[in-house]
Amino acid sequence: MATLHNTAKPGDFAKTVLMPGDPLRARFIAENFLDNRVLVNDVRGIQGYTGEYKGKRVSVMASGMGMPSIGIYSYELYHMYDVDNIIRVGSAGLIDKGLKIRSVLAAMSAYSNSSYGAQFGFRGNLAPCASYDLLSRAVEAAKARNVNIHVGPVYSSDTFYDEDPQNEILERMGVLAVEMEAYALYLNAARARKNALALLTISDNPYTGESCTAQEVRETFTQMMEIALEIA
Repeated sequence: MATLHNTAKPGDFAKTVLMPGDPLRARFIAENFLDNRVLVNDVRGIQGYTGEYKGKRVSVMASGMGMPSIGIYSYELYHMYDVDNIIRVGSAGLIDKGLKIRSVLAAMSAYSNSSYGAQFGFRGNLAPCASYDLLSRAVEAAKARNVNIHVGPVYSSDTFYDEDPQNEILERMGVLAVEMEAYALYLNAARARKNALALLTISDNPYTGESCTAQEVRETFTQMMEIALEIA
């Protein structure tokens, strides 16, 4: 069931796919955590691998940046490759000032300024949620690894360089962080009756200007990767 974006064959993907934004982070996860890994897709440099983690068959594939991109890849995985679970492992900018660089969080729900949800025909505002099963197991896996995981809503923005940031308003509403993909992923999962979870690590602080390098984001945010692999 190859598509314009994915040359994998039926059965090439495991039932659970980890989905970082960066193709190089997908390769990092595959090379450092998966045994017997096989490259199953490389269209447009969006690398997808399938291998084994502690005897479990697991896949990892990049999503690219933004909701249109993850919208395409997650839709195809759910509907055309029979994937049941997608776990985003991404970076985020903090909104809650109680968080710090490298804080790990799980997105319980996603708010957005995107019109992505309009396609589903609901005449209102959608705030899709994570899979409770994946979320609860991620919290338990984090506890077992002594990782302090923060659980709450995130804000998925269509704009990275935002001339009208809403951080102060969103913080008052309990939003933890801003990223660019969870909203579309959660909506696609809901429509497909499948499961999704976004595990995120704080990479930058817009209030202070503190941030991680691209290489640090790619190679040192291993706590969330390990939590995702444990629940895959």
